[in-house]
Amino acid sequence: MAPENKIMNAKMENSKLSKPKISLGDFNREAYVKVRDILVKSGLNTVCVEANCPNRYECFASGTATFMILGDTCTRNCRYCNIKSGIPYSVKDEPKKIAKTVKEMGLKFVVLTSVTRDDLPDGGASVFAECVEEIRKIDSLIGTELLIPDLQGNWDALKVILDSKPTVLNHNIEVVKRLFPKLRPIGGYDLALSVLKKSKELSPDIFTKSGLMVGFGETMEEIKKTLDDLRSVDVDFLTVGQYLAPSDKHAKVMKYYSNEEFKEMEDYAYSIGFKGAKCGALVRSSYKAHELVKTASNK
Repeated sequence: MAPENKIMNAKMENSKLSKPKISLGDFNREAYVKVRDILVKSGLNTVCVEANCPNRYECFASGTATFMILGDTCTRNCRYCNIKSGIPYSVKDEPKKIAKTVKEMGLKFVVLTSVTRDDLPDGGASVFAECVEEIRKIDSLIGTELLIPDLQGNWDALKVILDSKPTVLNHNIEVVKRLFPKLRPIGGYDLALSVLKKSKELSPDIFTKSGLMVGFGETMEEIKKTLDDLRSVDVDFLTVGQYLAPSDKHAKVMKYYSNEEFKEMEDYAYSIGFKGAKCGALVRSSYKAHELVKTASNK
């Protein structure tokens, strides 16, 4: 079947599948409010709030959050992202504030991400490293996952991050190769793979991870090819989630995937060697990140 016909089929299937319902569920509201208030008081940003993550109620209630460093303004403008773009401002004392908040929340595993800061010579690598160092001062056994930008291929900057010895180095591929230029006009699919490949070359003992969003009109064959590409550079962990358009100004959803289709993706991921995989409509890159590490460690 020609690619354009497969895409048309994906559009037609969109009408057969419903948008996933976001339910607040039976989360512990008292625990949620406690974490929310700690974060508000700290003055720190979280991708949970800035990106309007559908899982933030569950995660906050379970005492977890994904801290977003280097401010709240991104130098890029990807068509699917809800984080604001523009000219960033100077940010001070984030590492110490994060360490203090981690201690107050009693976290044993911390996920850090950032806006993309192409304006900084090292892309913010030194701040990532300093955050890990400050967290280790609180407790050397706290696990860390760093979800980093592509650093414009600056391998010296990448080494600075890896030298801080995070538990997991995460860099999201985000979308399939065919759609990359349209949805991520700055950066590149091959560059993203190179970041993950170089990470393993520099620090083979550090887990690598990547995430993919689906629902832009890609085919199942393209999804599986992306997973193959990630395994070709020895990525350990995978997340795949349904894209939900933040607004009418963002890229449109072309298809809502079924639970069975997500199960097919997850089964395929394990069949080609991923140590851990989570695929589902509301799965996001940092969702239950510690569980993937625990699964791999148990194996």
